[in-house]
Amino acid sequence: MSEMRVSSAPRVPSSDQPQTHTYNPNKHKTSKAILWLTIVMSFIMLAPFLWMVGLSLKNNQELMLGTDAVFRFPYTLQNYVDIFHNSSVFQWLMNSLVVSGCMTLGVLVLSSLAGYAFARLDFPCKKVLFVIVLMGLAVPEQAVIIARHQLFSEVQLHNTYLGLILPGLSAPFGVFLMTQFFKAIPKEIDEAAIMDNASKFKIFWKVLLPLTVPAQATLAILTFLTSWNDYFWPLISATDKSMYTITIGIASSQTNFAQSEGLGFLSSQAIFSAIPIILVYIFFQKHIVTAVAGGAVKQ
Repeated sequence: MSEMRVSSAPRVPSSDQPQTHTYNPNKHKTSKAILWLTIVMSFIMLAPFLWMVGLSLKNNQELMLGTDAVFRFPYTLQNYVDIFHNSSVFQWLMNSLVVSGCMTLGVLVLSSLAGYAFARLDFPCKKVLFVIVLMGLAVPEQAVIIARHQLFSEVQLHNTYLGLILPGLSAPFGVFLMTQFFKAIPKEIDEAAIMDNASKFKIFWKVLLPLTVPAQATLAILTFLTSWNDYFWPLISATDKSMYTITIGIASSQTNFAQSEGLGFLSSQAIFSAIPIILVYIFFQKHIVTAVAGGAVKQ
């Protein structure tokens, strides 16, 4: 009986069987190096903030002898207690909150309406007007500061909330951002709403606007941060101490450096003024991640 020879074919691993992954030491070392590099860079970025926290927890008399005292015990919260008794920081915080909040709300309203119009409506010279709006991104604030100052002086808007808010309502980036988000939404949604006899405004307000929440949250945070940290225009417009924003107020307290107010006290004011910004980011960070990851609507 002749022997039967069966050629062995290569076995294809079954999808049900667990597949083993080969350990790559070079890849592991690279990942570890990236992790340590990220930790080091994060610490470098946090170092100025941590330095200010340390200064705010030290006695002002010790800091006048040398800032190396920040590395030695004891620490104290007296500088933060003094904020509640001997500081105008609450007035400055209120001014900044009013200006930043109103500016953010105004930018969201105007940018959403303009973005919807440029993305969804047809009107004469739409492309030309959109280009003109985008050209505002190329015009620095310093180029128009003299004309703006003279205009606001004529209408007596200096040292008023309105005078601090109005310049920030011109937001070409906000219009561009909202336009792109509205364009990303499928037009079939509009058509379905039109079949239900919805008006243009109802389509905007009830249907499309809720879909742009990630973009609005991103724009709101960027606008709020920009307004909160603005120094140039409030320095020119707010000459009355009662109208100082937090940036101008803290800067005005630094006259004669630590000899006037105390370096620890100034640092505690700066840390205290950063609390609203931290809270804003904590509450809205998930919307930023959503916006960066792909927008409100997946086509």
